Amino acid sequence: MEFRNYQHIERFGTTEVEGIEFGRCYIFPKIDGTNASTWMNFDIIHAGSRKRSLSLESDNAGFYNWIITQENIADYLLKNPTHRLFGEWLVPHSLKTYRDDAWRKFYVFDVAIDKEPDEILHEGDDVVKYIPYDEYKPLLEEFGIEYIAPIAIINNPDYEKLVTQLDKNDYLITDGRGIGEGIVIKNYDFKNKYGRQTWAKIVTSEFKEKHRKEMGATETDGKKMVEEEIANEFVTEALCEKVLAKIILDSDGFTSRKIPQLLNTVYYDLIVEESWNFVKKHKYPTINFGTLKHFCFAKTKQNLPKIFGE
Repeated sequence: MEFRNYQHIERFGTTEVEGIEFGRCYIFPKIDGTNASTWMNFDIIHAGSRKRSLSLESDNAGFYNWIITQENIADYLLKNPTHRLFGEWLVPHSLKTYRDDAWRKFYVFDVAIDKEPDEILHEGDDVVKYIPYDEYKPLLEEFGIEYIAPIAIINNPDYEKLVTQLDKNDYLITDGRGIGEGIVIKNYDFKNKYGRQTWAKIVTSEFKEKHRKEMGATETDGKKMVEEEIANEFVTEALCEKVLAKIILDSDGFTSRKIPQLLNTVYYDLIVEESWNFVKKHKYPTINFGTLKHFCFAKTKQNLPKIFGE
């Protein structure tokens, strides 16, 4: 077995997860740490971040150094050598309201098995198969491995039913200090129109920001350029805080020298993750990407006054 990337969790309502709500949906709390995975290869435990394999010399916030000392996880993988554990390594990120005893622990949110080569028919097909929660839960419990349990299991939920689950996400949160980052929706029988097994998410801060716009603002400054509208809609405070937190985590702090990296990473994430969404929403507009970058930078500065002093 070798390193595998974890799939990208798509925003609920986008084309990639269209129809995921039709069927039995498991609603999981979304926690705000760093993506991590572990697997066994020739009786040696391995670990990864979202994008790469880890080692003592190239760790990810201490996860590799921690995982190689966990006998229960090693015993689980020795008994289930084809399994791969995906989870969240909870280290300080953008959300700081978790309980003191919650940090620097690994919370499993998916268990997967690699597909056989003859099961991967086309480029871009899934390379792993996800084991349903009801099947992996007792396997993890046998070895005392921490996992994220669902907030609710709902048949055919509509959007309104899903967003009511946001306020129920107090998983690991200190009493009286708000709610968690959001929810993840999993329908183990669902495959999207491209044949991929994909999960959906609703992020609390982004939902509230969208809701405020729908409930409130009237246009007072005339018609905006489409690039400005896109930046206002998609360069959210949540996105900017997330990128900032990742840079701080990777660099053990933030200095003014990191500002170009911050601005360009927000712009990169906007293009990579949201292009289809804003193209579809604005009905295939002509976009000047230089102008979009300008408005993206401006919105990032507006969203992070503590960094830019605005």
